[in-house]
This record gives sequence, C-alpha cells and structure tokens, in this order.
Amino acid sequence: MPSLLIADDHPLFRAALRGAAKDAVPDLDVREADSLESVLARLEEEPGIDLVLLDLHMPGNHGLAGLAAIRAQHPGVAVVVVSANDDPRVVRRALDHGAAGYLPKSTGLDDLREAIRSVLALEQWLPPKLRASVDGAPSAPADAVLAARLASLSPQQFRVLALVAEGLLNKQIADRLGVQERTVKAHLTSIFERLGVRNRTQASVILRELELSDPSKQME
Repeated sequence: MPSLLIADDHPLFRAALRGAAKDAVPDLDVREADSLESVLARLEEEPGIDLVLLDLHMPGNHGLAGLAAIRAQHPGVAVVVVSANDDPRVVRRALDHGAAGYLPKSTGLDDLREAIRSVLALEQWLPPKLRASVDGAPSAPADAVLAARLASLSPQQFRVLALVAEGLLNKQIADRLGVQERTVKAHLTSIFERLGVRNRTQASVILRELELSDPSKQME
C-alpha cells in the first residue's frame, strides 16, 4: 500500500489534499504533519512513506531548506513541492534540488490527482501551464552544486548544519542532539569540507540561500 505524508499547516488545505489523494489512489495510506519538525520526525519514525506533499512555507521551513533536508536525510522519499509561488525560476530551483514535482496552490483537483498518480509511478510532474516556461528557465549552476553538496551530508550532519544556521553554539547543539561536544566539532569539520566553506558563518549562508519569499504573506 503506497503511503503519502501531507505537510501543510492549514487544516482545510490538508483536508482538500487528503480528499483528492484518496480519490486518485483509493488504497493510499495518508498521514499529515503541520511543521517541518513533525515532517522529519514522521519520516524518521515511519520509513515506509513513499511521497511527501511539502508546503514551502510551513512553520520551521524556509523556502527550499525543508526540501533539501528531506532529500539529504531521506533520499528514497519522493517530494512534491506545494506553494503559492508559481514563478518558473522557483520551480526550476525546486526541481534542481530534487523535487519530483511542483504543485501551485491554485492547481485544480484533476491535476492534483494526476500529479499524485504520476509521482507514485516514479514520473516527474508539473502543471501543464508551467511546463514550457519551466523548461525554458535555466538551471543555476550554483543550485546544482549546492544540491549535490547538501546531499552528501549525513542526516546528523544536516541537523547540525540547521542548528548552526539558527545560531546555536557547539555545546547547545550537543545538548539538543544528545551527543558530546567533540562529536559536534567532528561533524562541523566534515560539514565545512563537504560544503566547501571555511567557517560557521559561511555554512549558515548556505541554508539562507535556500530561502524564498512567500507570495501569500506579501499580499497580507
């Protein structure tokens, strides 16, 4: 039985996605999460999840950072990005960071059902109206390099990087992760080498480069 995790902080939107998903694949096992932290916890606890519908701007997520985290920690899980942002350049960036598809929040139910069926069949999916413009949007070489470097991190290394970006010190990171401080230092040495950076500040900038503006917030 295929398994889907709907990751969005709006209950009504989750309900709509759940209904469309069950219509598309009647035997689909559907779970829900309302923050990036709960998404990562679910994936850790339930390794059988096949697909995540990921809201780019849910709590704890900042643009493409959540996508990068999932791809780094759970490379076998397909991720379809869900966002109010339908800029072809943003869609291109999401695909370059490993998204299996992209769903603007304006997508109709028929297209949503098709997207779920396509990605579960290991196909990439984009809305028909966006395909030509996304194909014409050039990939940023920096994004391709960054995606590859982030994918080289172990799950624990990615957690350390995320906490560094939050401004935590080594001892605070060690306490948060339940490890010794020297273990954090060893992870940082490896992280700096794999990301091609020299210090904590440069490592933090890596994640900040994944942030995107939320069109729904700009309209408020």
